[in-house]
Amino acid sequence: MGQTKKLQPPLTDSIVRSLKVGDEVLISGVIYTARDMAHKRLCEAIDAGKKLPFELEGAIIYFVGPTPARPGRVIGSAGPTTSSRMDAFSPPLLAKGLKAMIGKGYRGDDVRDALKKYGAVHLSTIGGAGALLSKHIVSAEVIAYEDLGTEAVRKLQVVDFPAVVAYDSHGNSIYK
Repeated sequence: MGQTKKLQPPLTDSIVRSLKVGDEVLISGVIYTARDMAHKRLCEAIDAGKKLPFELEGAIIYFVGPTPARPGRVIGSAGPTTSSRMDAFSPPLLAKGLKAMIGKGYRGDDVRDALKKYGAVHLSTIGGAGALLSKHIVSAEVIAYEDLGTEAVRKLQVVDFPAVVAYDSHGNSIYK
């Protein structure tokens, strides 16, 4: 395995290019949530030339649909969604400057090619650890597509959110 690196979005090309498969990362700063339906709407907005609800350049999207927050908490359990469900939507977002995605599991060939082409990475975090991961989220605010409920786009403030580089911008995969 690689070394632990601290990341603070927005991510630059040089930071992303320095990340290697197996590097452990701790993310602090703003990340955004989006799952299937939110990804579809983001891509439709891109196709229509509309303004997106957040700046994609240098951004990190976490594939999560958190559960409702318990009293005194900012968010409920926040474990990763299966990444391949976003495969059809990821290349257009990467083309617009998205630099990292967080999920679990494999990515398809088109996504891996787009990671190389646009200089981005896919990070994995542990499924089934949503309650633990939620402790790294210090604020959560719905910023778009509120009608999607748990799948609405949220702006999260995270501190030392743990992940591992599963696919780097050089075409390498932790799964090989």
